[in-house]
Amino acid sequence: MYKINAKIKSEKWAQKRNKLKEKIMIEFLQAVETAAVAGQATEVAEEVTRMGLWELFLKGGWLMWPLVILGGITVFIFVERYMAIRKASGLDMNFMNRIRDYISDGKIRAAIDLCRKTNTPIARMIEKGIERIGRPMSDIQTAIENVANLEVSKLENGLPFLATIAGGAPMIGFLGTVIGMVQTFMDMAAAGGTVDMSLLSGGMYVAMVTTVAGLVVGIPAYFGYNYLVARIEKLVFQMEANSIAFMDILNQPVNK
Repeated sequence: MYKINAKIKSEKWAQKRNKLKEKIMIEFLQAVETAAVAGQATEVAEEVTRMGLWELFLKGGWLMWPLVILGGITVFIFVERYMAIRKASGLDMNFMNRIRDYISDGKIRAAIDLCRKTNTPIARMIEKGIERIGRPMSDIQTAIENVANLEVSKLENGLPFLATIAGGAPMIGFLGTVIGMVQTFMDMAAAGGTVDMSLLSGGMYVAMVTTVAGLVVGIPAYFGYNYLVARIEKLVFQMEANSIAFMDILNQPVNK
């Protein structure tokens, strides 16, 4: 009886030892797998650190090319419109005084020549008003307003496209985010139960890089658009002030 009990106890201890060994082996394998995943993540992070702009650009996929094109168009529109608005805003402070003197002295031809020589939106607006001298004041005012509207329309050329880039570039980046996440999930499904960080990094690169690129293009386009609109509004106020000054000149008596 004692031998039977001892045998049973021995078998129970053997089972416990086997279960303990299995548990230790499972924990060891889990620790090894965790260490391997951490090592792979560290390698990916180090790879990102070592990457240059060109490597990141390539990781972003084909959506990076439209963003680069939109970025170039943004720079071109901003610089070109900035130079045009700056040139249009330049006006001699004595311009209206000289126009007043010419009209008061009856030198209409000299006033028109001065406007053509100055060649700014304000000068062209005043020139149209001078050419209408002798007609009713309402006709002169209408002619000046029509020229002013045309000049403002010319200054705003390209700004709607710049506003579209400001809103569209981040959306393209968001599209890249969605595509990258879909690619990541497809890679996870293909890998089965084994998750390899290097396998998933392709989709994550597309998601993150395109998002950053979209914001890099969209944010400057947004601020650039608002800056140019503010400059145009300032010029419009100057045109209105000079228009009022010109109408006041016409209401003065002409010296003969």
